[in-house]
Amino acid sequence: MAIPSIKLTQGIHILHLFFRVDRTRWAALPAGEAAATLTRLEAITQKYPGPAAPRVCTYAGVGGKADIAFMIYAAELQQLSAMQREVELAFPAGALQPVYSYLSVTELPEYVTTDDDLRRMIQHGERKLQPGTPEFDDAFAAAKKRNDEYKFYRLNPELEDWEIMCFYGMSKKRDLADNWYMLDFDARKKLMASHAKTGRKFAGRISQLITGSTGLDEYEWGVTLIAHNLDAVKEIIYEMRFDEVSARFGEFGPFYINLRLQPGDLWEHLKL
Repeated sequence: MAIPSIKLTQGIHILHLFFRVDRTRWAALPAGEAAATLTRLEAITQKYPGPAAPRVCTYAGVGGKADIAFMIYAAELQQLSAMQREVELAFPAGALQPVYSYLSVTELPEYVTTDDDLRRMIQHGERKLQPGTPEFDDAFAAAKKRNDEYKFYRLNPELEDWEIMCFYGMSKKRDLADNWYMLDFDARKKLMASHAKTGRKFAGRISQLITGSTGLDEYEWGVTLIAHNLDAVKEIIYEMRFDEVSARFGEFGPFYINLRLQPGDLWEHLKL
C-alpha cells in the first residue's frame, strides 16, 4: 500500500541530522566503496538541490560533536522520511553513527505583524500619515507587500548558501515568576518585537530560520543560523542574551557548528 501524502496546513518539514564516521569501519571498506558512496551522495544532492524544498544540504561538523551533518527540507512528511533514508542508505552499513537529530516545521510566529499593526505603524510612526490619503494607501500597500513576502519565505525558506551553519534547540521557561506562558499575549508580543529588533541588526551577516518543534522534538523551536563567519554567530547569540526574552525566559540546547561543503569537498575535508 502506498504511503499517504501527509502535508502541513501551511509550511514545510525540516530535519537536521548529525553523524560521526566510524573510521574503523570506513578503513575496512572494499576498494572503491568510498568513491561509490560519494557518487551516491552527489546524486542525492543533485536530485534535491533547492533552494526551496525538496532540498538536501551537506555539512562538515566542526569540533568533536559530529563529522557530517545534513539539513533536509520537504513539503510532505513521508517525503522527508524517504529523503532521510536515501541519505543514510547512501553510506555503507555501520559507517555512520547517529549523534543527534532534530525534527521541526516552518511556521509563522504567533506574534506576526497583522494588517492592523501595519496601519497603526504608518499612522502613528515616524511619517504619521492619515488613513484615506493616497500617501497612506501607498505606504500600506508597500508595507503589506514586504510583510506578505516575509510570511511566504518564513513558511517556504530559501536559505542563503553561506559558509557557516549553526543549529540549536530553544524553549521558553516555565519557572515560577519566569513562566513565559503565564504572560498575556500583548506582553509577549511586545517582548518579541524587541527581540526581533535585535536580530534585524545582523541583516546581511546572519540569515535566520526559526522552526517549530513543540510536540515534535525535545525543544519548542529549532534555530538555524547561516553566516559567512563565526564572528556573526557569536555576536548575535551574545547580544540576544541581554534581551529579556532570552535573559529571563530562554533555555537552549547544544550548539552544532558546521561548514557548508558540497559532497566532493566534504570527502576531501574529512579525508574519506
